[in-house]
Amino acid sequence: MNDMVNIEVVYALPNEQILLKSCVPKGTTAAAAIQSSGVLARHPEIDLDRNKLGIFGKLVKSDTVLRDKDRIEIYRPLTADPKEVRRRRAEEGKAMKKGGGEI
Repeated sequence: MNDMVNIEVVYALPNEQILLKSCVPKGTTAAAAIQSSGVLARHPEIDLDRNKLGIFGKLVKSDTVLRDKDRIEIYRPLTADPKEVRRRRAEEGKAMKKGGGEI
């Protein structure tokens, strides 16, 4: 029986996406897989105490045990509050609708 699982570690920046494939022992946690992947050496701004992690878009804790073919995603902090951005867009939309000119 195979005691290894195939996983991917992904980290996306605005201009670069990193996808690292790896084979780790069964029982490996998300944090351990990230550490062994080498992504932290390439991107020292990643802080596993601050950055959220996910597997296929679902948030997980760093001590989550990985399964075969899991893709661990390292999320960057948001640069803008989504609620504030939507509010601003709505305000801009109201301002553009005023005027009643012909279309």
